[in-house]
Amino acid sequence: MSPRGALETGATWLLALLWISPLLYALWAAFHPAEFAVTFDPLAPLTLENFREALARAPFPRYMLNTFILVTMLLAAQFVLCTLAAYAFARYRFKGADIAFALVLVQLMIAPEILIVENYATLAHLGLVDTILGIGLPYMASAFGIFLLRQAFKSTPKELEEAARLEGCGTLGVLWRVYVPLARPTYLAYGLVSVSHHWNNFLWPLVVTNSVETRPLTVGLGVFGAPESGVDWSVVSAATLLSVAPLMLAFLLFQRQFVQSFMRAGIR
Repeated sequence: MSPRGALETGATWLLALLWISPLLYALWAAFHPAEFAVTFDPLAPLTLENFREALARAPFPRYMLNTFILVTMLLAAQFVLCTLAAYAFARYRFKGADIAFALVLVQLMIAPEILIVENYATLAHLGLVDTILGIGLPYMASAFGIFLLRQAFKSTPKELEEAARLEGCGTLGVLWRVYVPLARPTYLAYGLVSVSHHWNNFLWPLVVTNSVETRPLTVGLGVFGAPESGVDWSVVSAATLLSVAPLMLAFLLFQRQFVQSFMRAGIR
């Protein structure tokens, strides 16, 4: 290996180690007593008491259920809305289509945090503050999803649509039987991005939720690890692992499909 190649390999391993070091520390602290949380002793005893303590002090199963409901609801709504909008932009020519699509893309340039006050006022007017629906409502129409699916639909040969129409398919039939199956890698790639983003979203759920019945995992973990409630790093690390375990498990089980979906869903 050339010196340049060795340097690049070493730098890659160093960056990977730096990136994964917080997770490695969380794994160490979560499975060891508190007195070994900041000291590395290969002979330190293993324990599950930190997980029992975390589950006893906060309703993490409820937080996880809230998060699961939230990301599932959001993903279903985004798939429906983004599919219909992307198909319209990809295959229909109407007056003002380019302007409408440009306005959709403008959303990509606006940080969601800028709209927190207006979104909260809207939800208060609708009576949706402190509800799971209220958390997800501002994110159901995704400009990124519309753009990604539009690119995938535009790359679909029109001959396939014409053949489907000759077989008697209507507009929704063509969309369901031709465009959606061919864009499956794009759906999978976008679904992964959406689920991981909203699973980890913190600021907006923190603003709009007030009760255990609606808090997602990120907010529940933030309340649990607040300094005023006392910080036990072993217990906090155990709670953190409980929060990230579903996404980690999903990635480990389907990592090959994850990588292939992103490779096939490149923007053309």
